[in-house]
Amino acid sequence: MLKRNLSAVLLSLCFIICSCGKSEPKIISVKKTEQEKLLHKSSNDLHNALVYRKQQEDKAITNYINSMSLQEKICQMFIVNIDGNRKFAPVEKMSLICAEDDSYIVPGGYLFFGFNLADTPEEVISFTNSIDTYCINNNITPPFLSIDQEGGKVNRLRRLAGLYPSAEEISDTLSLDQAEKLFIYQAKQMAALGFHLNLAPVAEVCTDTNKDFLDGRSYGSFEKVLNYGKLNVKKFENNGIGTVLKHFPGNSNTDPHSGLPEINLSEKDLFESLKSFEELIKENPSGILMSHARTTAVDKETPACLSSVWVTDILRKKYGYNGIIFSDDIFMGALSKNNYPPEKAVLMAVNAGIDSIMISEKRFASMAKILYNKAIEDNEFVEKINAAIRRIIEFKIKKHILQFDINEDENLNGWELQPVNPDTSHKRTEDFYEYRKSNNNLFQE
Repeated sequence: MLKRNLSAVLLSLCFIICSCGKSEPKIISVKKTEQEKLLHKSSNDLHNALVYRKQQEDKAITNYINSMSLQEKICQMFIVNIDGNRKFAPVEKMSLICAEDDSYIVPGGYLFFGFNLADTPEEVISFTNSIDTYCINNNITPPFLSIDQEGGKVNRLRRLAGLYPSAEEISDTLSLDQAEKLFIYQAKQMAALGFHLNLAPVAEVCTDTNKDFLDGRSYGSFEKVLNYGKLNVKKFENNGIGTVLKHFPGNSNTDPHSGLPEINLSEKDLFESLKSFEELIKENPSGILMSHARTTAVDKETPACLSSVWVTDILRKKYGYNGIIFSDDIFMGALSKNNYPPEKAVLMAVNAGIDSIMISEKRFASMAKILYNKAIEDNEFVEKINAAIRRIIEFKIKKHILQFDINEDENLNGWELQPVNPDTSHKRTEDFYEYRKSNNNLFQE
């Protein structure tokens, strides 16, 4: 009934708006014409219908989250490396987190490396389909599937997808119009393969203090980062793939895989260097990836990804960012070699306000158990978990991993969230080859 009412209101409004475009005699009157009254009434009806829809969606999300156990919620807060590349099978049981639960665990998101990608698009699509099938059959919230597809050296899909130069090469050699097409074709290919999230673009401006580490991964100057970065976010997001700005609040030339980056800028210069992030955040990227860097001017003792000052006070409150905030890999040497072992870092990350904790390992139950033990004795900690889960669920709705199921029968439980069945492998394969061809033709023009 709601669907029919909303459709009728929209149809009426469109008819009236179209009618208003026709040439009519000019009538001066202090009273509204019948047509204006009808338009006003229809506008109010549409507004009320949209408000009702938003209320029902919010209620459905809340009900969905409330139906999850604490251990299920905690699992949603991890993004980990997936096992295999042919047919999906989880590798750990929930009993490792909570003794009375013997089900298998699936994290909120999976991260694909090169070895998780089979030799052909058909095989990759079959693998990603098997993840959805397993989760739907076992009543598990499907994970989002992510990959590092920056281009150039950081190009996990180089054996499968069309040509994708580095960010520096794109900004140096492609016009904005050409880059726009490239971003669309790359996003379409990724979506056809079954991905939802690209851990890109790098939003850092290239400087003498970070260029050795970035090595072509930045678009370059502030102007280039702004122009090409905005285009990247818009075109990927609009074509089914979430984007993640990285690495906030920057890096030095120290590789965080082995050492702890230190950013030794004054407070004024530090925040000036973050203007690119501040501007790109306005494009509503799905996520932001924190760096492990420490900054001498702000919370100098704590790596940014574990700092509530950087995550909550600056990124959430000062810059008003409402999407998913990711930690970088908490197993990196930047943390583990500097008195922040994973079992310590995982707690600090949640307390700082991180939503999704990245682990390059395939197993995460031991880390999840640490959060579980903390949550059962700390209600404030649980509230942080619930806030993170809501952002993750909202992203999964945005990228069509979950969808609203509307029950028109008033005796049923209103609106519900349900997993989305992916398009058929055949259609996705056709889409992939079509956009890969367009992608490669772009470099032959």
